[in-house]
Amino acid sequence: MPVEPNEIKNKIKRSEVVNKLRTEKARQKLKRRMKTRKEEAANPELKEERLAANVPKTLENTREADETIVDADDEEVFASEETDEFAEYFNGTTPKVLVTTSRRATPATYEFANEFVGIFPDAHFVKRGSQFEVKKVVELAIGRDYTDLIIINEDKKTPNAITIIHLPNGPTAHFKLSSIKLNKEIRGHGTAYAHKPELILNHFNTRLGHTIGRMFAALFPHVPEFKGRQVATFHNQRDFIFFRRHRYIFKDGKRCDLQELGPRFTLKLKWLQKGTFDTRYGDYEWIFKPEMETSRRRFFL
Repeated sequence: MPVEPNEIKNKIKRSEVVNKLRTEKARQKLKRRMKTRKEEAANPELKEERLAANVPKTLENTREADETIVDADDEEVFASEETDEFAEYFNGTTPKVLVTTSRRATPATYEFANEFVGIFPDAHFVKRGSQFEVKKVVELAIGRDYTDLIIINEDKKTPNAITIIHLPNGPTAHFKLSSIKLNKEIRGHGTAYAHKPELILNHFNTRLGHTIGRMFAALFPHVPEFKGRQVATFHNQRDFIFFRRHRYIFKDGKRCDLQELGPRFTLKLKWLQKGTFDTRYGDYEWIFKPEMETSRRRFFL
C-alpha cells in the first residue's frame, strides 16, 4: 500500500517521495497525450470532437444573462441607430475632432495629448486657457463646426480621465484613463503617418456598448486609406476598453506581421449623459456605481 507523503515525518524523505510522485504523474500524462495524438492522426474526426467538447469556461462565456444584449437580427435596435446622433457619420459626413485638456495642465498631459491627437485623422489640439469653462469650450467648438470635443483630464500631474462630447447635441461620455504607454515606451514601435486608419471595434454587445462603439466610430472617417496599412482597435473585455494602433506588414504571400504604433491606453466608462456636458442638470443615461458590481460575471458593455 503506497504511503501518503503527509504521513512521512522526515522532511528530506517526504520531499523525495513528492518529487517521485510528481515525475510519475507527468510521465503518465505525457503517455496519454502521445496515445491521443496517434489516435487523432489516424482519425482526424476524434480531434474535432475533442476540441468541440473541451471548451474552457471563462468570465466572458459564462457572463450573466443580460436582456440588453443586441442580437444580430434585432431590427428595433438597428432601426433606432439609423436615426440616432451618429447616423450622419455612417452616411459619409467627415468628422472633425477638437482635443484639449483640463485647465492648467502639466507637461505629462500635454505629451500624452500630442500623441493622442495623432490617432484621429481630422483632429486638432488647442491649448485650453484657464478662463474657459467646459460649456464655453463646447460653444466655441460648435461655432467652428467641430463634430466632437475630447477633453483630457489629469490628477496629481498624470492624465487620468477622458471626456468625449459629441457635437452639437451630445451624447457625452466620461471614461477613466489608465495604463498609458507613449510611443517612446513601446519597444520596436513604428511611426504613424497621416493615412486614415481602418477601425476595429470588438465585443460591444449591449445597447450601451453599441452606443459607445458608435461614438468611437464617429471619430474616424469611414473610408480608410488601405495603402497606409494602419489599424486602430478598441477592444472591450470585461468592460475595460483597450486601445491599440498597429501597422500590418506583409512579409510574403503567407505571413503578415504587426508593428505597434502607439500610444496605448485603457478606458473604463464611468457615465453616459444625454446632450452636451452638464454635470449639474444633465440627464444621465447610465452611471456606474460600485453596488452595481454584484458579480464578477456581470458586464455592461
